[in-house]
Amino acid sequence: MTKNPNDVVITGIGIVTCQGVGKEPHIALLNGNEPPATAIETERFKPYPIHPLPQIDWSQQIPKRGDQRQMENWQRIGVFAAGLALDDAGLKDDVEACGTMDMIVAAGGGERDVNVDTLIVDEALKRNDREVLLNEKLTTELRPTLFLAQLSNLLAGNISIVHKVTGSSRTFMGEEASGISAVETAFHRIRSGESSHALVGGAFSAERLDMVLLFEAINAHAYGEWRPLWSRNEDGKGGGIIIGSLGAFLVLESRKHAEARKAHIYATIDTVEGDRGDRAAGRFETRLERMIQPAAERSNLIVFSGATGMPELSAREKAVLGQRLPQAAIRGFGGVTGHGLEAHFTLGLCLAALAVDGKAKVPPFDSAHEKPMNFGAQSALVTTVGHQRGEGVAILSAEA
Repeated sequence: MTKNPNDVVITGIGIVTCQGVGKEPHIALLNGNEPPATAIETERFKPYPIHPLPQIDWSQQIPKRGDQRQMENWQRIGVFAAGLALDDAGLKDDVEACGTMDMIVAAGGGERDVNVDTLIVDEALKRNDREVLLNEKLTTELRPTLFLAQLSNLLAGNISIVHKVTGSSRTFMGEEASGISAVETAFHRIRSGESSHALVGGAFSAERLDMVLLFEAINAHAYGEWRPLWSRNEDGKGGGIIIGSLGAFLVLESRKHAEARKAHIYATIDTVEGDRGDRAAGRFETRLERMIQPAAERSNLIVFSGATGMPELSAREKAVLGQRLPQAAIRGFGGVTGHGLEAHFTLGLCLAALAVDGKAKVPPFDSAHEKPMNFGAQSALVTTVGHQRGEGVAILSAEA
């Protein structure tokens, strides 16, 4: 493939999942000989399993304890992962580069006051005028300072404060689709020449009763013991999603910018596309087939599927991938990291970049439903299919 000065390349990877902190444990995950073990917490939120954070020394990336204290956990995770990406790219101490760096973040709405939520639910059991009740509690129980601490754009703000990334800033909200839009925006800004380097990513804290409740409210959360991604709900129990606390950030640069400073290039992003629409009557399959078509002729292709684990939706995605990309090895990465909502698409890109950079023969993550690789990965397709709406794909190539 012909190289272009405006090619979008990955030069920094910051990743935190239940598998560990930084790229090293994730490289080990991608190069193991057996299906990887995964950390799972089954007692704290029983009967709902979740993938917890590993042990983290926050001071490695957030040195001031005052900064640590004023952030909620999802913000700490994001700021930490962003710092890892900047370190990995060799830009952490480059004041000029950080001062002109674009930042594009995918974020949720912050953590809720579970005590107030519980109070409202308990009171609602005793009254029929629930709209009146809700207004009463919203005006008497919520603290304005709590609300301000939950603003989604505070993740970007804290990254600016801690890591001095002070170029343009954008924050996207909207579950999985927000992560897709964040990467897609950064990609096109660099590809068009509007930007030369960007920090992009997101974070998700799964260890929250409110998040478990939100997924269970639509019968989407798995319960009981952990099962591999494609094997969930075979007995009709549980919704299939197991959420995971994680952070994933990338430093993206134009090839010209990266080569000028002799940066290590993990992979080139050839294309990114997001879409959304009705999923009934085969429309989802038609849309996904179109989006993955550019990968159809790729050899030594690995697919990092961001499938949620919801049985019907995940089966539909896997059927399309198997039919249209029969040469590819498919790996459902959420099965070993947990589902990361806003950060999920960026997580897939992190893993894909590490895989093609190391020509990894990635072991099956679900040995009953994924075939072994007899080749080293040289190109990768990353998918994310939102649990309610929104789909996205990215195609990566190894450096020649």
